[in-house]
Amino acid sequence: MSDTHLTRSGFDTLAVHGARDDLAALGLHVPSIDLSSTSPIHDVESGGDSYENLASGGRLEPGHSAVYQRLWNPTVARFEDAVAGLEGAEQAVAYASGMAALSAVLLACVQAGTPHIVAVRPLYGGTDHVLATGLLGTRVSWATVETVGASITEDTGLVVLETPGNPTLDLVDIAAVVAQAGDVPVLVDNTFATPVLQRPLEHGATLVLHSVTKFLGGHGDVLAGIVATNAEWSARLRSVRALTGGVMHPLSAYLGHRGLQTLPVRVRAQQAGAQAVAAWLAQQPQVERVLYPGADGGDPAGLVGRQMAGPGAVLAFDLGSYDAAATVADHVRVITHAVSLGGVDSLIQHPASLTHRPVAPEARPTPGVLRLSVGLEDPADLIADLAQAMSA
Repeated sequence: MSDTHLTRSGFDTLAVHGARDDLAALGLHVPSIDLSSTSPIHDVESGGDSYENLASGGRLEPGHSAVYQRLWNPTVARFEDAVAGLEGAEQAVAYASGMAALSAVLLACVQAGTPHIVAVRPLYGGTDHVLATGLLGTRVSWATVETVGASITEDTGLVVLETPGNPTLDLVDIAAVVAQAGDVPVLVDNTFATPVLQRPLEHGATLVLHSVTKFLGGHGDVLAGIVATNAEWSARLRSVRALTGGVMHPLSAYLGHRGLQTLPVRVRAQQAGAQAVAAWLAQQPQVERVLYPGADGGDPAGLVGRQMAGPGAVLAFDLGSYDAAATVADHVRVITHAVSLGGVDSLIQHPASLTHRPVAPEARPTPGVLRLSVGLEDPADLIADLAQAMSA
C-alpha cells in the first residue's frame, strides 16, 4: 500500500484503511479522539528527554510521554500518517489552517537563512497576500514557469506554485518547474486536485500543501491544513509548530481522517458534475469564457492525463462584467454564495471581491469571473439554478 504508483483500486483501499491498521488490536472499529491537553510524565528525566525531542521536531518515542498537546497528539498523528500515505510522502505535519501550514514552511525557510521565495501566480489569495507583504520575514520574486530558474538567488529557500491555480484553474507543469528550480525545494498547493487526481511528489516536488478545510475534510465542518513531505522537512515543520502553536485540533483531525475514506468517491463524482456544468456554461451566450482544465483551451500543455488524472471539480467562468457576476452570485438558490470549496454542496464566489481582494491589481482575476466549486447535487439542478440566476 505504500507504493507511490498505486493502482486506482489500491488508492481507494488506502483512503479507506490508511493509518487504521492497528484498530482491530485496540478493539476499535473507528479511531478514538484523544482530547487531552496534557499527558502524565513517567519521571523527570524521561519527561525532559520527551520534551526536548518533541520541541525540536522529533516524533513520539515508544515509552515516552506526549507531554502536551502542542507538542504531540495521537489523533492528529494518525491523520498525518493517512495523508502521507495518500500523497506517497514519508511523513506529514498538520496545522490549524492551510495558512498556518504555509506560514510554518515560510518560517522554516527564514530560520534556515533562505528567506527568498520564488512564486508562480495564480495562487490562493491568502498565499499571495502573505508573500507580497513579507509579513513572516520572507521576500518574494514573482515568476512564470519559464522564468523560475532566472529568479533563483543564493538565498532562495523555496519555489511555490499551485496547480490547478486559484481561481482561474491555470495548470502548471510541476516537473518543468522542478527542473528549473534545481536544488531549491518546490512546494505545490494540491488543494484543488487532491491526491486522487495528482500526486506532486511523483513529479519531483518536495512539499505538498493542502487546505484540509476543502476536499480532504469535504463537508464544510473542518478548518485545518497539512504539509506532506520528507522526514527532514517534517522535523523542521514540527519544530515550528511546537514553537508557534499553530496546532490542529484533535476533533478536526478525526473529521479530516474520516473525510479521507470517501475522498476518491466524492472527487470523482464532483468532477463528473463539474464537467457537465462546464459544458453547459460553454454554450451560454452570457458566458465569455469557461476557465476549466476540461474546457476547450483549458489545458494547453496537455497535463490532464499526464500530470492530473482528471480536470477536477472546481471551475470558473467569466460573465464579462462585475454587475453580471454579482447578479448571478446574488441570485443562486441551490448553490450557496460563500467562500471555500471542495465540500459536498456547491459554492460560488466572486474572487476579485473576496478571496483575491488583497492581490495586486495586475494579478487579480477580472471583475466578471465567478468561481464555482461543484458539489454532489444533481448537475441538472445546478444548471437550472445557474440558468435562473443568469436570467436575473
